[in-house]
Amino acid sequence: MEKKEIIVSQKLIDPSAIGLFGLAMVTLVASSQKLEWTNGVGGVIPWAIFLGGLLQIVAAVYDAKEQNLFGATAFFGYGFFWLATATAWMTQNGVFGEALQASYDPKQLGFAFIGYLIFTIFMTIGAMETHKVLFTIFVLIDFLFLGLALSTLDIAPDFFHSLAAWSELGIAIMSFYGSAAAVLNKHFGKIFLPVGKPFGIFK
Repeated sequence: MEKKEIIVSQKLIDPSAIGLFGLAMVTLVASSQKLEWTNGVGGVIPWAIFLGGLLQIVAAVYDAKEQNLFGATAFFGYGFFWLATATAWMTQNGVFGEALQASYDPKQLGFAFIGYLIFTIFMTIGAMETHKVLFTIFVLIDFLFLGLALSTLDIAPDFFHSLAAWSELGIAIMSFYGSAAAVLNKHFGKIFLPVGKPFGIFK
């Protein structure tokens, strides 16, 4: 008896639109606090958890199913970053009790920022062969983590805090554009919003 193998292929959506939208929203709200347009992190935490964290993780799952290692790594990495950051803010503000609040050392977060700066640098190299909008977002994230790391470690804190704040606002603006381009270019079946070609250096 002849056996026939049936392969079912399921086409998934490009998750970059929702992932970049989540990044845009959380960085817009977070930058407003850093730039002192708003006060405190209480209003930032929900956006960090749901848009910065969970929505980017959803995008990562879709990228993983498509075997897109770069996209999955980026969205998983930054999604869990925002969940960890929200947890750190809650610890700092006593949500988990006075004992943890008393033992909270913000410089530990500074070392986490250094780790994410290292992560973002090699992801920036990878982004050079995606498109120029995404590359620009990663460069701005590099400056964000540089500013966050050094200001948290009390190295020229005023200058590097400002660097982080304005870089984060730039991330929001470029991520909104990237998300819009991903949606509208696909929706219209043509280049409605240009994103720039890869640099063509490594591939």
